[in-house]
Amino acid sequence: MAIIVLKAVYAVQQGMGNWPARVRLGDFMKFKTRLKVTFATIVFLPLLLTALAFCVIGVYLMNAQPGVSIQNLDFALISESVGNFTGHADNVYQQLASQAEKDMSLLEDRGYLDQMGRLLHSRSAYLLVRKNDQIYYAGNQEAAQQIFPLLPGYGEGDLEEGTGYYFSEMDKYVKQIDFRFRDGSEGSVFVVMKINSLISRRLLIDMLIAIVLILIFTSLMLTQWIHKEVFRPINELNVAMTKIKEGNFEYILQTKSGGEIGDLYRNYEDMRLRLKENAEENAEQEKKNKELVSNISHDLKTPITAIKGYVEGIMDGVADTPEKMDKYIKTIYNKANDMDRLINELTTYSGIDSHRIPYNFHRINVSDYFGDCVEEVGLDLESKNIQLNYTNLLDQDTLVIADPEQMKKVINNIISNSVKYMDKQQGIIDIRILDELDSVRVEIEDNGKGIAQKDLGRIFERFFRTDASRNSLQGGSGIGLSIVKKIIEDHGGYIWATSREGEGTCMHFVIRKYKELQNE
Repeated sequence: MAIIVLKAVYAVQQGMGNWPARVRLGDFMKFKTRLKVTFATIVFLPLLLTALAFCVIGVYLMNAQPGVSIQNLDFALISESVGNFTGHADNVYQQLASQAEKDMSLLEDRGYLDQMGRLLHSRSAYLLVRKNDQIYYAGNQEAAQQIFPLLPGYGEGDLEEGTGYYFSEMDKYVKQIDFRFRDGSEGSVFVVMKINSLISRRLLIDMLIAIVLILIFTSLMLTQWIHKEVFRPINELNVAMTKIKEGNFEYILQTKSGGEIGDLYRNYEDMRLRLKENAEENAEQEKKNKELVSNISHDLKTPITAIKGYVEGIMDGVADTPEKMDKYIKTIYNKANDMDRLINELTTYSGIDSHRIPYNFHRINVSDYFGDCVEEVGLDLESKNIQLNYTNLLDQDTLVIADPEQMKKVINNIISNSVKYMDKQQGIIDIRILDELDSVRVEIEDNGKGIAQKDLGRIFERFFRTDASRNSLQGGSGIGLSIVKKIIEDHGGYIWATSREGEGTCMHFVIRKYKELQNE
């Protein structure tokens, strides 16, 4: 019987295991819900399966009762086997059946019936004799009156030998012997026994096996579910975190699940992508830093070598005329200025990289400020045979909020680049200040060699250089324009460039005007 229950349990398990993955119960469960489901499963599933097992085993035991004709289906039949209660009654029945074959007349002798009734050794068992449709003899008159209407008629007890009737509503087991009275009347002797509802040993054994199997099934099912829905994702996450620890940011965890597990996977993916991005940024930054050191080393080495050469020339007496001495000293001075410029760029870059550029913002009159700047750079450009043109289309009272020192650095860096890449005999630099409603637009244009279209979008990147040869006359650190862009953006503006190779380059940047709030 336990095998039947086991097969039913296995069928249930197989049915649950065949659910499609996209509709699995645990996909969108939170841990709190999982705990509730686990608790309900532990409590109710064994109860349900135990009740099912009881019904299956009960029906089996009722149909397995030997020598019983079932009048009404009743679960009382799953009590101890009828044969265990009818030992003495069966002996009396056998004697009465034998006597009926030998001499039926004794079956109507009340003294003989009393003698046989005493052999039953039980108050709950007695003899009942029926003559036609009347009670002829009863060992227990009161009990006989209750069961008499239910007894089968004469000739209806032709069951297999030893088979009796069970009346479940009265817990009575009856065996019948038909005979004829001496006057020819129809008669029947009934051996009536009360069956006590004792629990069957077979039922206890089968139910014990069934309960053990049910508990094993419940444990396996819950263990498998918890392993699949909790431990397996945690193990996968542990593997992923080990990959992160080893520096492998390519291990991807994807899930469509909800609840804490789904959130954990998605948080891991966010963390992985950010760490990967940071690692790539750090690698790129390290590469740029190495490039910076290389650039600065190269650009410092060139003027230092020149300074050493000219100093050695002076010490060796090569500069033996005042003109040569003056030339050597001016060259040394210019090379020292180049070194100072490179060091200043490096200092500014360090401030940009650590977001520590010292700003000191003021309200600045644009016309006055750029007029002073043009006058300052004009003398230097004139000495280099470069023509400076200045156009101002702003109102004289136009103001902006800016740091004068940092804005001067922007203008000097742009003009310095124009001078550096000037390839014409007569260089021209135009500075134009334009009015754009709420903003001021500044254009600084030259007629130098220009920038290739493929490089134009990268000139504001740190360390980017258009000259691959890195000669000392035109080579720079590659951070000048990145500094310019950072300063302009920190002023709330933006900058871009237009250029044509062989014709020149124009730098454009825009800064918002300052307007005082006026009360209506």
